[in-house]
Amino acid sequence: MSRRTFTSASDLTVAMPAHPGARLDRLESAIASLGAEQRRLERLGLAGALAECRRQLRYWQFVRALFAIDPALGPARKESR
Repeated sequence: MSRRTFTSASDLTVAMPAHPGARLDRLESAIASLGAEQRRLERLGLAGALAECRRQLRYWQFVRALFAIDPALGPARKESR
């Protein structure tokens, strides 16, 4: 079964922003959009797509939890000298 991106906000091919505020915005946007998609799939009764959407939602919630523990987990930054 191929994995599909349910929303543009949850696209895994897009790089995570380096700035903590932008990163939080990206995470919240992905979670909100997947939550809306989950409700839509529930209404339509699409069990297979709903299961995959829930899996992706759990992934983004996990990533948000990681960044909540340590916001410095973002991409390595080059230090200016």
